[in-house]
Amino acid sequence: MVKTAKKAVQSEESERILDIAIKALDEGKAENIVVIDLQGKTSIASYMVVASGTSQRHVAALTEQVQLKLKSAGFKSSSEGEEKADWVLIDAFDVIIHIFKPEVREFYSLEKMWSSVAEIRKLS
Repeated sequence: MVKTAKKAVQSEESERILDIAIKALDEGKAENIVVIDLQGKTSIASYMVVASGTSQRHVAALTEQVQLKLKSAGFKSSSEGEEKADWVLIDAFDVIIHIFKPEVREFYSLEKMWSSVAEIRKLS
């Protein structure tokens, strides 16, 4: 019973983080926002979000906005890659957010890598 309640709380938090991240990316005019549902597929996270910025400056701005919105909602996050801003990874509890420049996103093809095992929703 306790484990079930704990999982329900984690799931609720994951959904809130996911919603905040998607809204921040959408408001920041991110392109090709995709949500990959990893629940039951891996222990690294419940969701992965992949989005594109149009330039290094746009990727950096999107990263900052996502982290500010998460922080203002009371969620902690950490990130890597801001110095180059070709590909930034934001680790937000049970949600991993990747923000790419389009050519870098195409090169790494995360959606293609996960498509055989996870449900992928295209939001924009």
